[in-house]
Amino acid sequence: MLPEPAPARKRFDPARAAGYAHTNFRSSPMRRVAVPAVFLLAATAAAQDWPAFRGADGSGTSPTAAPLTWGATKNVVWKTDLPGAGTATPVVVGDRVFVTCYSGYDGRGPNQSGLKLHVVALDRGTGKLLWTRDVAPKLPEQENIRDGHGYASATPAADATRLYTFFGKSGVVAFDHGGKELWRADVGSGLNGWGSAASVVLAAGKVVVNASVESDSLVSLDPATGKEAWRVRNVKESWNTPVLTTHAGRPELVMASFGKLFAVDPASGRELWSSATDIPWYMVPSVVVGDGVAYALGGRPGGGLAVKLGGTGDVTRTHRLWTSKKGTNVPSPVLHEGHLYWMHDNQGMAFCADAKTGRVVYEERVGRGDGVYGSPVLAGGRIYYPGRSGTMYVVAAKPAFELLASNTFGERGDFLSSPAVAGGRLYLRTNRYVCCVGEK
Repeated sequence: MLPEPAPARKRFDPARAAGYAHTNFRSSPMRRVAVPAVFLLAATAAAQDWPAFRGADGSGTSPTAAPLTWGATKNVVWKTDLPGAGTATPVVVGDRVFVTCYSGYDGRGPNQSGLKLHVVALDRGTGKLLWTRDVAPKLPEQENIRDGHGYASATPAADATRLYTFFGKSGVVAFDHGGKELWRADVGSGLNGWGSAASVVLAAGKVVVNASVESDSLVSLDPATGKEAWRVRNVKESWNTPVLTTHAGRPELVMASFGKLFAVDPASGRELWSSATDIPWYMVPSVVVGDGVAYALGGRPGGGLAVKLGGTGDVTRTHRLWTSKKGTNVPSPVLHEGHLYWMHDNQGMAFCADAKTGRVVYEERVGRGDGVYGSPVLAGGRIYYPGRSGTMYVVAAKPAFELLASNTFGERGDFLSSPAVAGGRLYLRTNRYVCCVGEK
């Protein structure tokens, strides 16, 4: 049998990035009997997208399965070089993939004049570059951002017509799907040695950004104009992305900050409830929600808690169900069939805990103790953990540890981004490229 040919890697070519016309399809008149099928097809298509960090609902869970194994060429559909580095997750909407990156400055020395921020659109099926747009940074930027996080860590969010990107102190920038810049919004000018990482969320018809680093704020913006709708202040030491949920008919936007897990009304920004975390450190992992309960991990020492949704005011004594000394400092957990799953950021340990009690069911070492910064995803009963050195560990989503696969592209590499899952394929990015993995 002949060896499988290597997939074509698309080179970044600015001359090809001249803009891509997005086509809007309009339905023609049809008989009433056909309408339900159209709606079913639209719903199915929407389920095949991954429009924001950890998917449409922020849970890190895909309705479709993904490949179990891959390699340097095995199950690699396409691989496309990027114009720079970054750790933002690719987002997948319709026929394209969007991602952000940066180039021209590596965080060393005072001369930042070469720093460029990039927004890139790729064809979902082929990886072909459709367009790239540069966003001028607001200088000076943070020097020496730790651990390779860089200047493009926030995952964008996309709806049917627009893409919303976030570059820390350089602001929130909106584009249409063809690459036309629509507006920019300033959400603060603060800097931090860990950089800026909270991703964009679409909630209650608004664009919401956790600007804790930039202005100690949670900010809501109008998606058409970028005009500020509301702002929650005093959001301290928070790098996590808010999660939108609904409990008893009431929308709640839930997130964690220093010492506090809280929810606000996504329409007004009014705080609904808050609970003490008993975690004496900053909060990076995003919350997961299920069965009327919010679960949060975080803090450098590691810790966790569970809080019932639907409360009012300080609910520490009334709604906090449990706390734990086990947790992780960077990656977010996944919730599946009454259990929480996560990996420690630098110990190479995979955890499973009973969601009702917080009791650890297993604690197992994975691989050679690879660190994990990217958040895992759940697809087809499997959990995909992205190891920093370039290995993706696939673990069975059950309360008995089983390592199903350890996949690499045959190279070491800066694997700090979270996976995206859409239409049965994985979309992965390193500091050099975006790769699509699918059954071939």
